[in-house]
Amino acid sequence: MAVGMSRPRAAYTAAVRALSDGAGASPVLGDPATGIGPDDLPDGLVVADGDGKVVCFNTAAARITATPAADALGRSLDEALPLEDLKGRRWWDLTDPYGGLATRVGQPERNLLLPGGREVLVSARYVRESPTGPVRRLVVSLRGTEARRRTELSHAELIATVAHELRSPLTSVKGFTATLLAKWERFTDDQKRLMLETVDADANRVTRLIAELLDISRIDSGRLELRRQPVDISAAVERHVQALVAAGQAPDRFLVRTGQPLPGLWADPDKVDQVLGNLLENAVRHGEGTVTIEIAPAPAPGKDDESGTAVTVSDEGPGIPEESMGRVFTRFWRGSKRGGTGLGLYIVKGIVEAHGGTITVDRGPGGGAEFRFILPVSTPAYLA
Repeated sequence: MAVGMSRPRAAYTAAVRALSDGAGASPVLGDPATGIGPDDLPDGLVVADGDGKVVCFNTAAARITATPAADALGRSLDEALPLEDLKGRRWWDLTDPYGGLATRVGQPERNLLLPGGREVLVSARYVRESPTGPVRRLVVSLRGTEARRRTELSHAELIATVAHELRSPLTSVKGFTATLLAKWERFTDDQKRLMLETVDADANRVTRLIAELLDISRIDSGRLELRRQPVDISAAVERHVQALVAAGQAPDRFLVRTGQPLPGLWADPDKVDQVLGNLLENAVRHGEGTVTIEIAPAPAPGKDDESGTAVTVSDEGPGIPEESMGRVFTRFWRGSKRGGTGLGLYIVKGIVEAHGGTITVDRGPGGGAEFRFILPVSTPAYLA
């Protein structure tokens, strides 16, 4: 297998190679070395012989086209797979694979339509005995468009959210700085200070948004770097509580419970602070009553022989509706109250999972939301 080639793609390549190397017209094709056949491939595979008759119609193709394989095998390709372009023109008449240019080797992937208007992604390869000889096999790959549509929708939502979140603070920054530059002498020192504090706060908001976008990029690409070192999780929680109290929250609103003895935790302290900060700010902003933070030892996720640390943050507010529980850690989820980018909990989940941990949401004892994450100790091997 070529370096960097995925197993499904390698299997697909092997199946195509088998066709070009003299496989017969049997609908059972595959790679003897791996034992993978057409029905094991994640993409639809349709193969027509030199006469345009379908000799292979795998399970994925039957699912994507809603056509049983038995109805497709032996039929002409244009009947078994009646594709049209987005303008309603019959695709096989346009491309004419058997009678077209002898130098063509295939068709790149493009969006085509099945009967009923269902959209599919189609690519084709022309297998010839010689570079300009007649087409001996026509190999067609089919894929559904659902995953691509979801990705495109997610990207569109991300762009719209970023544009919206950037417009407000940048408008404020531009407005205040332009006003100060044009009319500096007309304002008192207190008025100037208020404007500059607003500019500073909005600049911090933009900086946080950019940091969130970078985190999402690293999480989605699997490039989130962790700089593990010993972390005192109890001290980290106390720092965040003190910061919220200094920002105006009542000290008696927070209750911290710590179970002993806690195992030594090796994690990225900055990333742990990011998780704690997000969960506590959410509990303060969206919850009500006492915010309870419990820290206790727990088994590491999926590893009965390794210890971990569990942190539970709960409040006494209205909580999260049952029907929304499954969407809490997705992008742009904001609950019933607007505000923020809706990216924080998605990033929190990515950070926890990058540490090898788990995070869950449930209804707390006081009726509010309860978030619980567990991080494995992850002690370096040379200290174990």
